[in-house]
Amino acid sequence: MADTIFAKIISKEIPADIVYEDDECLAFRDVNPQAPVHILVIPKKPLARLVEAGDDDQALLGHLLLTANKVALEQGVGDAFRLVVNNGADAGQSVFHLHLHILAGRSFTWPPG
Repeated sequence: MADTIFAKIISKEIPADIVYEDDECLAFRDVNPQAPVHILVIPKKPLARLVEAGDDDQALLGHLLLTANKVALEQGVGDAFRLVVNNGADAGQSVFHLHLHILAGRSFTWPPG
């Protein structure tokens, strides 16, 4: 995986508004928010896309989901939030480092996009 902006945020080469960090992941506010609350949760392990995760990443993927829930609750959004994972350029992924978008603070429609 190329050295992405997210890898540089993890290594603290680029500043970010970090709201959560542990040994496996990092959560920070999106610089181009699409909702009043827009936080990205990223693994510290370099995975470019969800489709590249393997069986050995099962615990990490679960940790990302549980962390997203924890961060959303800590940010005061209650239980009304959307999680989004874009997989590949055609799905809207622009940074090729796996990340979950936590979106909250407004109503959402279905289908998205």
